[in-house]
Amino acid sequence: MNPAYRRVVLKLSGEVLAGKARFGIHPTVIRGVAEQIQEVHSLGVQIAVVIGGGNIIRGMTAASQGMDRATADYMGMMASVLNGLALQDSLEKLELETRVLSALTIQEVAEPYIRRRAVRHLEKGRVVIFSGGTGNPYFTTDSAAALRAAEVGADAVLKATKVDGVYSADPEKDESAIRYERLSYEEVIRRDLRFMDQSAIALCRENGLPIVVFDMNVPGNIRKVACGESVGTTIAD
Repeated sequence: MNPAYRRVVLKLSGEVLAGKARFGIHPTVIRGVAEQIQEVHSLGVQIAVVIGGGNIIRGMTAASQGMDRATADYMGMMASVLNGLALQDSLEKLELETRVLSALTIQEVAEPYIRRRAVRHLEKGRVVIFSGGTGNPYFTTDSAAALRAAEVGADAVLKATKVDGVYSADPEKDESAIRYERLSYEEVIRRDLRFMDQSAIALCRENGLPIVVFDMNVPGNIRKVACGESVGTTIAD
């Protein structure tokens, strides 16, 4: 099966790594994620990963409970570095050469993010993990995924979630919610569909980056999306 994309950025939420525990890192779950990434890599697709830190701390949640927002966001960025290192360990156990690049300077465990270096790693067939968000508070890892994808010249942003696409309403709360197979950026903004923050969507729109939203919990879905199969919801012009 031939891939539909040459280079992609996979956006993973930190919560994915926690499994049913909803906190921390579940070894079986992260191994499963690594195996799915390996499937895509074996197709010859250059793959970078942006990972959140919500399984350890969510900046906005902590801020809503009284913590200084900037401090909470920096803690979330550091949590994403922890997740990046855990994912790197699982990938390298599968013999995939991997590099963690951090927007925060933590040189003992991760390379500093440098765009040209990231591109070079991808060209050499390494899996690149972008951690530390954008390096700035008040920005989500969705924005980091859109930003890094634009910077490294990715062909698409693959947003892995716990649902099988974008719905007109929360399918867990509204049984009449409709799943969309394809949307334009303008429709997403007009209908205020909150699967991704607006700044990330706007950045993808400006750079002509398609977004594919799909269910991460179905084995093989990342490979299917990478091969252009109709999985989840595609957002593009």
